[in-house]
Amino acid sequence: MDHQPRPGVRTKKSARDRLIRLAASHPTWALGFQDEVWWSRLARPSLRTWVEEDDRLRLVEQAVAKDDPDPKALACYGLLLRADPTDEDADAAMWLRFVDGRPVSDVTIDYLDWCCRKLQADGKEALLLIWDNAAWHTSHQVRDWIRDHNRQVKHQRQGVRIIACYLPSKSPWLNAIEATWVHGKRRVVEADRLLTANQLADRVCDAYGCPHEPHLVIPKKVA
Repeated sequence: MDHQPRPGVRTKKSARDRLIRLAASHPTWALGFQDEVWWSRLARPSLRTWVEEDDRLRLVEQAVAKDDPDPKALACYGLLLRADPTDEDADAAMWLRFVDGRPVSDVTIDYLDWCCRKLQADGKEALLLIWDNAAWHTSHQVRDWIRDHNRQVKHQRQGVRIIACYLPSKSPWLNAIEATWVHGKRRVVEADRLLTANQLADRVCDAYGCPHEPHLVIPKKVA
């Protein structure tokens, strides 16, 4: 993209590539490409399919009834973990957590803590985290939590520390998880009926081969 500041993008890409090489040389380190996405119950992705001659598959435009209790879209955190960090075609696992609400710093912290506990159970010692500079990633609250979390891991000599690589704005090609969202939305689309929020979340998890975990919730602030 011509309008992008090239030196800044190259610097971030170099940092990202360095983490990929580090993960490949340390069996107990995990490389994770992280992002959030909204799954809409109404939006219809662009699709192509084989049909009989003179026949067309049409996606019916949907509408939400006034008494429908479900949200029109669901926010979701995702982490893409490659079996071989340096091989883009290697087998990869996707971890998903839906949110009852929207991504915020408190939810991001709960999500990172969940990822670290799962990785620790898998025998990992570090998460090399590649993500963008969304406000709920770069907030003081999240940065402070990561710093304190790493200190605790070092002091207790157990747990999974986090090494974060923040990608520049408008550089989705640097984050491997971005393309998976596009393919996922095409796999879960329903042609002629409106899915409930729970049906949509179940279908998304089935598409990525992961369990439908309990949804993350924005904590209530104590007055």
